Amino acid sequence: MSEQPGGVTGGEVWEDLAVKVIRGLAMDGPHKANSGHPGTAMALAPLAHVLFSRVMDYDPQDPKWPDRDRFILSCGHVSILLYSMLHLTGYDLTIDDLKEFRQLGSRTPGHPENEITQGVEVTTGPLGQGFANAVGMAVAERHLRATYGADLCDHNIWAIAGDGCLEEGVSHEAASLAGHLGLGRLVCVYDDNHITIDGPTELALNDNAAERFRAYNWHVIELGERSNDLAAIEQALLEGKAEQERPTLVIVRSHIGWPSPIYTDSKEAHGNPFPEEEIVRTKALMGMPADSFYVPEEVYAGYQASLETGRRSRSAWAERCAAAGERGEQYVAQMNGDMSRALSVPSPDFEVGASIATRHSFGTSINATAEAMPALISGAADLIGNTGTEIKGGVIQAAQTPGGVQLHYGIREHGMGSAMTGMALHGGVLPVGGTFFVFSDYMRGAVRVAAISGAKVVYVWSHDSIGVGEDGPTHQPIEQLAALRAMPGLTVLRPADAYECEVAWRATLSADGPVAMILSRQNLPVLAETKERASEGLLRGGYVLAERGDGPPQIVLVATGSEVSLALEGAELLAKEGITTRVVSMPCFEWFDRLSLKERNDVLPSDLPVLSIEAASTFGWAAYADESMGIDRFGASGPGPEVFEYFGFNAPTVAEKAKALLAAPKGPRRARN
Repeated sequence: MSEQPGGVTGGEVWEDLAVKVIRGLAMDGPHKANSGHPGTAMALAPLAHVLFSRVMDYDPQDPKWPDRDRFILSCGHVSILLYSMLHLTGYDLTIDDLKEFRQLGSRTPGHPENEITQGVEVTTGPLGQGFANAVGMAVAERHLRATYGADLCDHNIWAIAGDGCLEEGVSHEAASLAGHLGLGRLVCVYDDNHITIDGPTELALNDNAAERFRAYNWHVIELGERSNDLAAIEQALLEGKAEQERPTLVIVRSHIGWPSPIYTDSKEAHGNPFPEEEIVRTKALMGMPADSFYVPEEVYAGYQASLETGRRSRSAWAERCAAAGERGEQYVAQMNGDMSRALSVPSPDFEVGASIATRHSFGTSINATAEAMPALISGAADLIGNTGTEIKGGVIQAAQTPGGVQLHYGIREHGMGSAMTGMALHGGVLPVGGTFFVFSDYMRGAVRVAAISGAKVVYVWSHDSIGVGEDGPTHQPIEQLAALRAMPGLTVLRPADAYECEVAWRATLSADGPVAMILSRQNLPVLAETKERASEGLLRGGYVLAERGDGPPQIVLVATGSEVSLALEGAELLAKEGITTRVVSMPCFEWFDRLSLKERNDVLPSDLPVLSIEAASTFGWAAYADESMGIDRFGASGPGPEVFEYFGFNAPTVAEKAKALLAAPKGPRRARN
């Protein structure tokens, strides 16, 4: 066994060389890019080697094999480590891809992105997100195993997290939830290297991570100063894998930048490429040539041989899946996101003129499809009964009932959002999670990563306006609609009533990426116009709901959600004064913007004045309206109807603002393109 610095104990000769190669790639990639984080990748080379060659079950020849183990690099800045392992084990990632590390258009971006690089399970970057994603993946694996049997679903979730991941609050939320649920297939390795960008972690951290996680009901293994002992690492990981009742945290004390003579245990090793002379010096100490991106054939051969176990596992699974017949077919269809059964269920009917909050009509819609959706896991952050996410008769997801469809996240909005992303990216699960709309701010980091990832997640955000009432400005969303509409990749739906809500739910099942359902607390009238037109109109994002008055329209009122019925009331008043008004419902900006210019102008004619009506910030409406009726300040505490009146959201005010717009000088209309 080599005793040169950079070597390892407890392994074969090729493994010692492999670990040194990984350390070399960890230096070479950032150096060529003049950007990146070499130190942690160097320190964790033995751990990565053990995971990918001795412990995890996977096959690069079929990277989407449903029963593969999942690996999440929560400390995503260490991406060169993951890319090196994917290359060495035969994923579609070449040595030239490693040489393009962090370059524009490459398959090796600065932080791992699941839609760019084969073998990357989740997009990680913001610290702690990957840790919480792993918790969600463990929920999905256990749910599917309980539903379909261990012959079809029986794998493990592995994660590596650093000091930053465990300092971020989202990891606390997720760890607490995982311990409560008893997620025994989850093993996270905590790289306790004592270094952050500013310097030693002791500048801001003196937590006892082991005791904290034991308090969360985790199985904790303190590996200590054995980050270079392959046998000890393997034993710890296998012990974690064997623990079936609790998630496992393996704590390893590593030394960032090792074996660099200058940068070991220094903050400089964290986020700065090594100078060339230090790379040459460190490689020489390891007994390696100075060549950049050096990988000898025996290392490739060693990893290929190590993959034989995964290949056999995949082949055996395929045989079991075929033998399972219809059950196997259903499992594969569910893993592929098939929603055809749910979409074939008849839609519920609603009584026109009835008064129903959209949070309640959403509950009706989701329950109508629940039995035909084995992928559904619905829940909320302590607000299941308030948000319409309750599955009637649904079994609670728990350690004792792992097949349960009702998940109580507790008051953990950020952890909920991140776990939902993990569930979605695991496959086979459609996570639906709710809270009050104003608390979407707590979830925003998770929502943004879900949007980047294209994760199929459904956010149910109720209590969507000043209609919240007495809880006042802290609970009344104002700027949230505009902020979320500004997020690329997120579909935001604010339905006007029960019929729009039903169509929106069915459309969500077929939509790509994350979807936000923005729902009312207060009751809203069920409209005859939506019953007739929403089934086609909502899918266009904005559509002509009604025209009131005689002759061609003179003005357009465009509204969303609870303000659509208000626009109709205002149009009735205008019609009595001889003003013909078009009312447009615009439940989804994103879908409306996909229409051609002609299609958009057919709804919002460029030669007509347009007044928007929405009980929220007016930001963003300038693209569609000439004037906006909204709220550009925080709300007020009082009964909901009184707060609406206080801010002028009533039919007479709508009519007055419309007449004022009609009387305004006819300047050039805003181009709507």
